[in-house]
Formats: sequence, structure tokens, C-alpha cells
Amino acid sequence: MRGAFDSFGRVDRHERQGLALDFALNALRRPTGTLPSLLAYGNGRSYGDSCHNDAGALVAMRARHAIIDFDPATGLIEAEAGVSLAEIIAHAAPFGYFLPVTPGTRFVTLGGAIANDVHGKNHHVRGTFGCHVESLELLRSDGVVHHCSSSENSGLLAATIGGMGLTGLVLSAKLRLMPVGSLDIEERITAFANLDGYFDLAEAADAENEYAVAWVDQLAAGASAGRGVLITGNHARNGNFKTDDGVARLSVPFDLPFSMLNGLSLRLFNGAYFHAKKRKQAPHLSGYGAFFYPLDGIGDWNRLYGPAGLYQHQSVIPFDAARAVIPAMLEASRTAGHASFLTVLKRFGAVPSPGLMSFPRPGYTLTMDFPNRGAATHALLETLDRMTVAAGGRVNPYKDGRMRAQTFQAGFPEWEALENMRDPAFCSDFWRRTALTLKGRDDTAGRKDI
Repeated sequence: MRGAFDSFGRVDRHERQGLALDFALNALRRPTGTLPSLLAYGNGRSYGDSCHNDAGALVAMRARHAIIDFDPATGLIEAEAGVSLAEIIAHAAPFGYFLPVTPGTRFVTLGGAIANDVHGKNHHVRGTFGCHVESLELLRSDGVVHHCSSSENSGLLAATIGGMGLTGLVLSAKLRLMPVGSLDIEERITAFANLDGYFDLAEAADAENEYAVAWVDQLAAGASAGRGVLITGNHARNGNFKTDDGVARLSVPFDLPFSMLNGLSLRLFNGAYFHAKKRKQAPHLSGYGAFFYPLDGIGDWNRLYGPAGLYQHQSVIPFDAARAVIPAMLEASRTAGHASFLTVLKRFGAVPSPGLMSFPRPGYTLTMDFPNRGAATHALLETLDRMTVAAGGRVNPYKDGRMRAQTFQAGFPEWEALENMRDPAFCSDFWRRTALTLKGRDDTAGRKDI
């Protein structure tokens, strides 16, 4: 079957080859024929080409999304890889549990959250998603389902967590959920006039709160450069475990012929947003949807960036370099004439991930997204890459669609270990563009007898 199978960035849009999950499972379990190289495809929430496999085929994982088992006494849930985080929340919340780590959308699949070892607003406390994966079942092209845990196939588990789907098909996983007193969040908003103000607040905010994240006005210059709001939160104890349906109340119903997110519109938005948040600095109660997933309320919001799509750049900068480098990165984007709709700044802690290729490391992570304007945008992103690498940081692979192989190598020297653990029947456009380029291999044929 062929279908869109787009990434969320929508930069490289065309029909791609897909395989029905049952067909792929049967072929892998009885390795007697020939298939194109494979890659699991969940809900298409990766921004770049780590979820693309144009030389092979994508396996549609959402076809199996059952909750297999849940123990309300321990919070241990077992589910198929195609289940969404929204479905896990809906199942477990009535028993007083929530995800220990959640990214900025609930529409990521369980398999996708593991493959990218996603992080959230509480990395300083809980680490990455992979820290809470007890075990998983992994089907490889040897026809064997490998049970992976800390005591069995631990190396394969480490390669799969953050391994971007390259070690095989995750069939199911057991995840340890977090007991909470409510789905509601006791939220506090603190405005800061510049980035020094944020850095002065960030460490104490992490020490005092489960969740902390900052929004930055990327376009503000002069005396207001780096202004923004620090948003902190903790689960309330009011016993409210009612879930919302996650249905978008607003949507962008069609592809726009141009980007609505330009310098003028974003200056107006940023100013209004900053002053609106500044007026809400008194502690207040927030629903979990508004706190964790504000953009889930706008269907297909990525269409706002226009037909050429968007690039998201996420980097992590070590603590000792952040005060100098992050303001310089914001200035570089302004100088290049690029406006970021969402500019987010968070502090990563020291909780280690069990994953071999996890993105977070101690430091500050800056995320900016830009409408794709071709060569001009590529030039800016190259500049941001160079600044990141020079500071001893790294660029997030599963947010990327264009970084050079050398940039990837500088941030992830562990790539060779993952390549050694990669299932030879699995590959992605990202891996060909980076790791296999470094290795000097031509894997574009993308076929393997299995």
C-alpha cells in the first residue's frame, strides 16, 4: 500500500510505500522471502526524516493498539506498541496514575516514545521515557521475538530505547506509571525580563517543582531580548481524574498557500502572549490538557507554516556554556530574519537514561521552529548546529531533517554501537544520511532477504 506517511514537519511530502502490520509480522516471523528494508511508523509526530524510509517501506503500527494488562496496585501497564499516550492516560487515570514522562503531544505512540526516548517538563526529576520502561518485546529479522529487560537482552534494550526504530519492531512494552493526586496541575507563572533572569530562576524552579519549562519571546530585541515566562507546576491533590477526549476544538482544515507565521504576525502574537501570561502570575489550577498539550487543541496546526513545511531545531547546551551560547543562538535567528512560533527553554537534569542514544544530557535545551524558506533556513540551521557543537552540545536527531553527518557524529559518538546493534532489515532516511554516510556505505537499495 502507498500513502502519505508524512513527518510532522511536512518538508518532504510525497507518497511512500507502506506495509500492513500483519503482513510485515508474518514476513519477519517466517524469514523466507524478500522485503524492502523496514521501519516502524507510528503516528507521524517526528519532525524530520527519522520516521521516513524512502528506499524501503514503513510498517503501520497503529493497527495494533490494545492495552494488554494493567495492575492498579503497582501502576505497571503493558500495551501494544501502536497505542497512543492518550489511550494510556484514559485507561490508567481513573485509578490515580499518569505518565511519568510525557512530551508535548499525547498523540505519540508507545513505540514512538520508546524509539525516540522522549522527554518532558520533568527531566530533572524523572529522566526520559525510557527510564520507566520495564521491558519490551522486539521482533527482529531473525524471526525471533526478543524479550528485553534490564536482566535479559539488556544491550538490545539499551539500543532500542532512543534507537529510532532501527533495532526491529517493538511489539509491546511494559511501562511503570506514576501515582498522582490529580490530573490537575497547580501552575505558577513567573515572568522574566531577559535570559539572565531565567537562568537565575531555573535551578531553584527545578528543585522545587515536578515540572518546569520556559517560553521565550525569540523576536524581542534590545532591552527586552530574551524576555519570557517560566511555567512551573505540580500535580494537585484534589482527586480529579477525569480525562478529556483530546479532540481539537479548533483546526486548520486545509493546506495554506503561504505561511501565516511571519515576523509581523509573530511579533503581535508574542507580545500579546507575554503580557497575557504575565497577568496570570498568581498560582492557579490548570487542566492537564492545557498544561502538557496546549497545541493538541488545534488540529493540524503544522499547516500554519505553509506548503513548504517547518523545521524544528532542538539543541542541548552544557550548563557552563548556556548563558553565553543560548542568547547568541536567539540573536543569530533574529539576524537571519527568521521568526520562531514556539521557542522553548528547559533545564535537563542528571538522571541517566538506560538508552544508548538518548538525546538529553545535563544542560539547557533550546527549541525553535521556523517556516521552511529553503536555502536561507538551511543556512540558519547550519549556523545553529555549529554553535551547538562548538559549545559541546548536540542536536536532537528525531527533530531533525537536514543536519550534516559530522554534526550527528559530534553529538552522538555512540552511533557506531547502535549501528552494530541495528537490525540489518531496518533502516531510515535519517540513518542513511548520517550514520551510513559516516560509515561510507551505500545502503540505498534497502533490501534484505529475510
